[in-house]
Amino acid sequence: MNDPRRGRPKGPTGPVIGRALQLLDAFDAEHRVLTLSDLARRADLPLSTAHRLLQELGAWGAVERDDDGLYQVGLRLWELGSLAPRGPGLRETALPYLEDLSQITRENVQLAVREGTEVVFVERIAGLRSVRVRTRVGGRWALTSTGVGLVLLAHASAEVQEDVLNGPIEHHTPMTVTDPAQLRRMLADVRTNGYSISDRQVTMDALSVGAPIRGGNGEVVAAVSLVVRHGSTTPHGLAGLVRTCAQAISRALMA
Repeated sequence: MNDPRRGRPKGPTGPVIGRALQLLDAFDAEHRVLTLSDLARRADLPLSTAHRLLQELGAWGAVERDDDGLYQVGLRLWELGSLAPRGPGLRETALPYLEDLSQITRENVQLAVREGTEVVFVERIAGLRSVRVRTRVGGRWALTSTGVGLVLLAHASAEVQEDVLNGPIEHHTPMTVTDPAQLRRMLADVRTNGYSISDRQVTMDALSVGAPIRGGNGEVVAAVSLVVRHGSTTPHGLAGLVRTCAQAISRALMA
C-alpha cells in the first residue's frame, strides 16, 4: 500500500507550525501510538524540539498520552476534522443512501473524495459475508486502481490527470493497469458511461464499480462504489445501482 502521507498538499508554514505539523504527520494507520523518540525520528526533529512541541500540542488537545506514556492523536483533532465539509459533512448527507445500497446488495459500499493525486476514503460499510477489502475510513489510495479512484481521476483537471499518468503507477496484482495509454482509454469510458470498473486491480478476488457524486455547481466532488467478489456478478449488473445511489446523494447535496 502506498505511503498514506504521500501526495498531501504542502503549503507555506512558519518554522513552529511546520514542525508541529511534521509531528502530527508522523502518525498513520500503522503508527497510531508512538514514543517520543519515534515521533522525533519520524518527523526528523531533534528530541528536545519534539518534546517541547508535543507539550504544546498536548495542552491544546492535538495529542494525548496513554497510561504507558505513549503519544497518540488527540480527540481535539477529531472534533476539528468533523467540521470539514468534504469529510463528515459529506458523510452525513450520503450515509442514508449508502446504507440503503448496502442493505439491498449486502456488499461493500465505499465513499471517497480526491485530495491531490490520491483517494481519501470517507466512509466504508462492510457487507454481510462480503469480499475482504484493503481500504479503511481515513485511508489513502492511488487514483488509478480503485473504482472510486478511477471516477475521481476521470473528472479531475487535465493537470492532475497528467501528473498521475506521467508519474509512477502502483502495481498491486497482475491485473493492475499501469499502462498510461490504457488508463486514458479507461478514463474516457468512465466519462462516457457514467461509471468505472476496477476488475481485480487491488486484490485478485474483488471487483469494484464506482460512480460520480456531484455538488451544487455540478462538479464531481466525491465518488461511491460497490466492491463485490469477482465472478459473483457482472459490472454492468452493478452499474445501475451504483449510479442511482450517486445521483440520490448528488440531489441531496444540491438541495
